[in-house]
Amino acid sequence: MGSLVLDAADMRRTLGRMAHEILEAHAGGEDLVVVGVMRRGWPVAKRLAFVMTQIEGVTIPCGRIDISNYRDDRPASVTDESEIPFQVSGKKVILVDEVIFTGRTVRSALNALMEHGRPASVELAVLIDRGHRELPIQPNYCGKAVSTERDDHVVVKVHEMDGEDAVIIENGVLHGA
Repeated sequence: MGSLVLDAADMRRTLGRMAHEILEAHAGGEDLVVVGVMRRGWPVAKRLAFVMTQIEGVTIPCGRIDISNYRDDRPASVTDESEIPFQVSGKKVILVDEVIFTGRTVRSALNALMEHGRPASVELAVLIDRGHRELPIQPNYCGKAVSTERDDHVVVKVHEMDGEDAVIIENGVLHGA
C-alpha cells in the first residue's frame, strides 16, 4: 500500500479549481482546446474539458495525443492512437498529463502535438507535480505538488481505466519516468 494523496472527491475538487484557473487566465473558453497525453492524461483531460464546458456553457473541444513514437526511452510504436478531432493551428492548447516528473513525457507530447499544426500557444496542466525535473519544463496549472523521492512511484487511478479515482505514492518502487 502507499500514501493516499487524493481520493475521488479531492480529484473532482482539484479539477474544478484547475478549470476555473484556466478559464480565468484566458478570460473564457474562446479558441481554447484541451489535449490529453495518453494513457491517463487523456481521461483527466476529458474531465477538465467537461468541467470547463459546464462553467462556460460552450463546448471546450478535447482530444488525445499518443506520444509513443516521440519517446527517447522506449521503442517506437507501429500505431498512432492520437485523436484530435479539431484544428490545433491558431488555438490555445491546454496539454494535460496526470503527473509531471522528469519533463520528458511533456517534451515528447510537444513534439507530437506540432505534427497536428501550429497552436497559438501551449500551456501545461497536470494533476500531480512530483518534482525531479531533468528538462526545464514547468506546468502552468497544477492540481497538487507533492514531495517525493526519486525512486517513489506516483500511481494515478482513474475510474475509466481502474474502476476508481485516487492518487497514491508508493515509496521506493520506481517503475519508469
